[in-house]
Amino acid sequence: MGIIGILASVVYVGGIWKFWTGFNRTNFSQGRWYLAPLWPILIFNKPYRQNFNKALKG
Repeated sequence: MGIIGILASVVYVGGIWKFWTGFNRTNFSQGRWYLAPLWPILIFNKPYRQNFNKALKG
């Protein structure tokens, strides 16, 4: 695994962690288990992206 693969893995896991810890700031009431790992795909959905940004702030 090259440096790009390691960097991509760190960004992916970091995104999961930030969403997981900030989940209570979102409008979602459930779905933490599947919304967190799917963030790279769901980020193209505007409502999810807005909630993802809410989770990252704080």
